Amino acid sequence: MGSRLVDRTRQDWDERAKENAFFYVATSLETLDEKSFFESGEREYELSVEPVLRECGFDPAGKKMLEVGCGAGRMTRLFATRFARVVALDISSEMLKRGQGYLQGFKNIDWVLGDGSDLSAVEDQSVQFVFCYLVLQHLPTKALALHYMTEMLRTLQPGGLFLFQFNGNKLPTMNLKGRLTWRAIDILWSAGLRKASQSTASLLGLDSRMAGKSWRGAKLDATEVSQTLRAAGVSAVQMKGEGTNVVWCWGTKSEAKPISRYSG
Repeated sequence: MGSRLVDRTRQDWDERAKENAFFYVATSLETLDEKSFFESGEREYELSVEPVLRECGFDPAGKKMLEVGCGAGRMTRLFATRFARVVALDISSEMLKRGQGYLQGFKNIDWVLGDGSDLSAVEDQSVQFVFCYLVLQHLPTKALALHYMTEMLRTLQPGGLFLFQFNGNKLPTMNLKGRLTWRAIDILWSAGLRKASQSTASLLGLDSRMAGKSWRGAKLDATEVSQTLRAAGVSAVQMKGEGTNVVWCWGTKSEAKPISRYSG
């Protein structure tokens, strides 16, 4: 991702964190307080993570994991009680600052600022589990979202487990007027007119913090995701919720095919 696009994306998420990190991390929350925020992360773990770990016979005890897009630590806290070490990565320094503040009692979390283009801040084959939720759908391009998937596999040890979510919805989620309005706002953002896109959204009575492709990002096709993962060294890909905006994908990295950030 180009440096200007990275800068716009980082600025967007820093501003969202400053305004209301709880809301922009979990927009479905009815009560925006610290207790509700972290309880929602616990529910997500029990509903979406625990069943996959159990199905795959994966015991987190003593293991190291990477959380891509940790935000303000909503799920990081529970991960830190299950895993020996958690690498919590995010593009926003403001989100990381808030996460560190809320979870300062945990000494097994490494807070890492990502560069927005890849996961180069994390070493090859350095974790045994990698997780990513409500992140890929905010990446500005499909190519970048698919690249993040290969990067996740690069950081994973052979035999390690990955679990991530993406937006695979093929149907429009708003009427034609709404789609055209947001498309116009996003065109301004993509052209580098970030402030103009936010002002336009505000004038139309919309949330200016949701202006731009750092919010309504990539939608992905399940077949393309599966092909990308198989090419990167995954023999079996499992998915749940195909065709919806919450598609879960998981699998195990092959023991045979090493992946390096320098390959290809």
